[in-house]
Amino acid sequence: MSVPVLELLPAVDISEGYAVRPVGGTLSGGEQRLDPVEAALTWVKAGARWIHLVDLDLAFGRGTNTEVLAEVVAAVRAENTRTGSAPVRVQVSGGVRNAESLERALSLNPDRVNVTSAALADSSWLEGVLAHYADSDLLALGLDARYNPERGWVTVARGTDWSGPDLAEALAWLESAGVRRYIVTDVSKDGSLAGPGAELLDEVLAQTACRVVASGGVASLADLVKLRSMVPYGLEGVVLGKALYVGNFSFEQALEVAGSR
Repeated sequence: MSVPVLELLPAVDISEGYAVRPVGGTLSGGEQRLDPVEAALTWVKAGARWIHLVDLDLAFGRGTNTEVLAEVVAAVRAENTRTGSAPVRVQVSGGVRNAESLERALSLNPDRVNVTSAALADSSWLEGVLAHYADSDLLALGLDARYNPERGWVTVARGTDWSGPDLAEALAWLESAGVRRYIVTDVSKDGSLAGPGAELLDEVLAQTACRVVASGGVASLADLVKLRSMVPYGLEGVVLGKALYVGNFSFEQALEVAGSR
């Protein structure tokens, strides 16, 4: 029996042209500011097979960083060409919720686009897009949720006041609409180093046969051990952010624990 492998997707979150880290689904204004190309290439050279590239300004409705994202994508692919190594894929995320923002994301020629859960507010558009890409792995659906003591897990959209359907209702509709992969985030733990939101992941994995990628909250190698144990139940990978940037562990250590090295 093969040992399950957890795919690692180091994040490069971009705001005002810099790589930064959001906390708890908001931008606090005191983030570390790094060169986004340098940040992405750090993970590529360390052995990453995916980069999770986020336009935070588009997600929070305060502008775009499309040109900077394009520079990062070009630099990653140039590094692949230079070294002749296996291709590093790019997943573009952040504010993709309508035709204009999807076109902007697709202009970057990414390997995957993460459509935000806010797109649930325009179900007719989302249904049409999912149908159009039904035979492709190009789209994933960002499933952001927050626990409500009265309603349980409720879908939300980071950077907005939007609150959508309960998790079970959202999953039932999305399954019927043709979603193939979810990027799941407990927004209360995003960027907080408070753990990977295992409770939410358990709920999602129990209700879907689609592929699932965890996002947010990972603080330690023990968290990665926990997530790797979920791979047999449908978890495919995890987006890593703050824990890498503050040095809680190295990417090489993460690869060892995830079985991806």
